[in-house]
Amino acid sequence: MAEWTFLTNHAHVLLCIAQDSETRLRDIADAVGITERATQRIVAELEEAGYLQRIRDGRRNRYSLNRDLPLRHPLERDHMVGEILSVLGAPQKGARDRSV
Repeated sequence: MAEWTFLTNHAHVLLCIAQDSETRLRDIADAVGITERATQRIVAELEEAGYLQRIRDGRRNRYSLNRDLPLRHPLERDHMVGEILSVLGAPQKGARDRSV
């Protein structure tokens, strides 16, 4: 029997970043249960869509979230991504979050 969850891997990655804006892709991949390459792709897609910004800090990356963007599916577009993150227990505002 295949396992499934209510949230997508994109949501899981965004939640990991919301909880720790300096987390490593390797740590996100382990937490979500996907490959590091898949995590890189998801982070790039979230960045391209404007949900996060990657900030280079020496050899590490730091992430800044934009919680004011609407969810992408037509059924949910009246809700902001920050609402989902708040419901799931992510801090209201990280060190570099631009909103909330």
